[in-house]
Amino acid sequence: MADEDRAQAGSRAGDAPPRHRPGAMTAGVTRSVSRRARRRRRWAVEGAAVLVCLVVLISYLSTRSGPEPDDDQAGPGGVPAGVAHSPGLPAADGRTGEAGPATPGLRPRQRPPSPDPTPPASEPAPPPARPGSTALSLSRAEMPASVDLTAVGTRDWVHFGERDGRSTIRKRSGSGEIIDGGGAGRRVGWDGNQEYVRWSDGTPERSANGTSNGVYTCGAGNGFSLAIAGSGAPRTVQVYAGIWMARGRLEARLSTGGPARVARLEDPYTSQSAQFTIRFTLPKGARLLLNWTVEKVFTPHCGNVGLQAVTVR
Repeated sequence: MADEDRAQAGSRAGDAPPRHRPGAMTAGVTRSVSRRARRRRRWAVEGAAVLVCLVVLISYLSTRSGPEPDDDQAGPGGVPAGVAHSPGLPAADGRTGEAGPATPGLRPRQRPPSPDPTPPASEPAPPPARPGSTALSLSRAEMPASVDLTAVGTRDWVHFGERDGRSTIRKRSGSGEIIDGGGAGRRVGWDGNQEYVRWSDGTPERSANGTSNGVYTCGAGNGFSLAIAGSGAPRTVQVYAGIWMARGRLEARLSTGGPARVARLEDPYTSQSAQFTIRFTLPKGARLLLNWTVEKVFTPHCGNVGLQAVTVR
């Protein structure tokens, strides 16, 4: 009996699994669960990172797709309209603003503007005059590089300063309508005008192919006085004049009365020339009166106005 009991006990003991196996299975299950948990956490982190990147990308695209500034709201160079540019005035170190410094050798029309505001160059022309009435208009333009006085002054012309400050050349057999009234200041002749004049019907110099001579006078208030005789018919007068580091003022008025016409020419840095055109109608015995004077100087060294020629047609 004892042997049978021992045999049964041994059989049960042999059938039982080894004691270490349940522990190994438990550890394997635990490691598998941990790996799956780590993968889920990694996927969660990667998903969150992708979501953040999408949010940032959407925000960037929405910002870039905003409306561009309207061209009408921006000035040149991207400056918004209404923002004032600094004026090109001379600075303390001798330089100017946007206009830049004056550079020797440039044509006068390439110079910076005046450092202070000036009145308009010319006044608008009045309406056409009625028959028998007086009329007067004045305008300013750039003087051509070369002027043929014979062609422009079909009735009369005068050239100044061919030999010296007091010399004049007139149109031979001209109408004599141009009258030199003198003027304040000493006339000085010089040969440095940028534009040239020529003629083929002059006296005492019969012809000239091209001369840069003219006259000038220095100082504020000084200048030239001229007169053109009326004839009862419309006339066109052209005055070829210039300035050097000054503001010149041309005043045209009628001896019969009425408002004057005024035009100005200015360059504070160098010289500049202009062609002034005056159209008028006056009866015989009346005169067009012209005064070309220095209104302001920009240098103590002889800021001046100059005169080359006057024509009538």
